[in-house]
Amino acid sequence: MNETEWLLCPVCMNKTRIKIREDTTLDNFPLFCPKCKQESLIKVEQFNMSVIKEPDAKTQSR
Repeated sequence: MNETEWLLCPVCMNKTRIKIREDTTLDNFPLFCPKCKQESLIKVEQFNMSVIKEPDAKTQSR
């Protein structure tokens, strides 16, 4: 049988509303935490979660 786990928020380490199995793979997934109201872009493979850091948009100067 496949094992399942709750995804934890990378900011506050609380449970989110997403449950994954061991064969689940997520790439560029926007994970929202209902407790701290933060959204993080994550990548998950075999229960290993990593946060994807994207550079902020730069303003255009004339």
